Amino acid sequence: MSAAAAPIVTWLYVPGDRPDRFEKAIAAGADAVILDLEDAVLAGAKGAARANIARFLAERADREPGTTGRPAPQVHVRINAPRGRHGGRDLDALAGVPAPDAVRVPKVDSPDDVDAVVAHVGAATPVHCLLESAAGVENAAAIAAHPRAEALALGEADLGAGLGLRGDGAYGWLRSRIVLAAAAAGLPAPAMAAYVDVADTEGLLASCRAGRDLGMFGRTAIHPRQIPVIRRAFTPTSGDVARAREVVAATEGQAADGAGAIALPDGRFIDAPIVASALRTLALADQLGRDAL
Repeated sequence: MSAAAAPIVTWLYVPGDRPDRFEKAIAAGADAVILDLEDAVLAGAKGAARANIARFLAERADREPGTTGRPAPQVHVRINAPRGRHGGRDLDALAGVPAPDAVRVPKVDSPDDVDAVVAHVGAATPVHCLLESAAGVENAAAIAAHPRAEALALGEADLGAGLGLRGDGAYGWLRSRIVLAAAAAGLPAPAMAAYVDVADTEGLLASCRAGRDLGMFGRTAIHPRQIPVIRRAFTPTSGDVARAREVVAATEGQAADGAGAIALPDGRFIDAPIVASALRTLALADQLGRDAL
């Protein structure tokens, strides 16, 4: 994990046909804002949404970088399915404006869908792939291995509807599948899909923790009130930090190659991968700025 920048923990969706909400979303405290052209926008409003987003990206490119306060969030754009009528128009619109920090692509079923996006937006714009079908999940490893794919995530609403899944626990194996695919390709841990019950903060927290235990990191939000809950779930706790410090302290003076195992006072044995995990925990706690309660 780079020490230069804190990782993205929260992404906030905002409908592309509501330009009055763009600046409010920017100020809401998320690490990234997703200007949405897909599910949040009705078919008749998609043209206006494209124009709104194009205008916002152009205005953003002309602004002077902020010098005080919290760093400005990244700005991503979620297009429609890349091989559909709306997706093609979305890509044409993005090709003529300053690039967002990433393009979020729904319904990616194969590496060919990534190719279709790169052909429009160029190789410099990160492509985040949403897998929303059985085919997408089955092809997760090939999609993750595409040289221009920079992140994987599940589109759980469409995937759940297509597979007849019920309850948060039904997604465990699917989440693990893309965690493995992302790791094998050297991509970051996948972020979790949006939790649609905005009022259920306890359920959101429990779901985030379950995803975290499977190796996922961060989550998209559909309302600003979800942002602090998600951040809390993925920030190392004071207990996590204490255990990580104990592991690191136990290795002081040991060989740099980490060969062999070391016994802690409580009888636990640690080796090099556990030490590496402890160092990541400490770095993450430092980058996020506090220990969660």
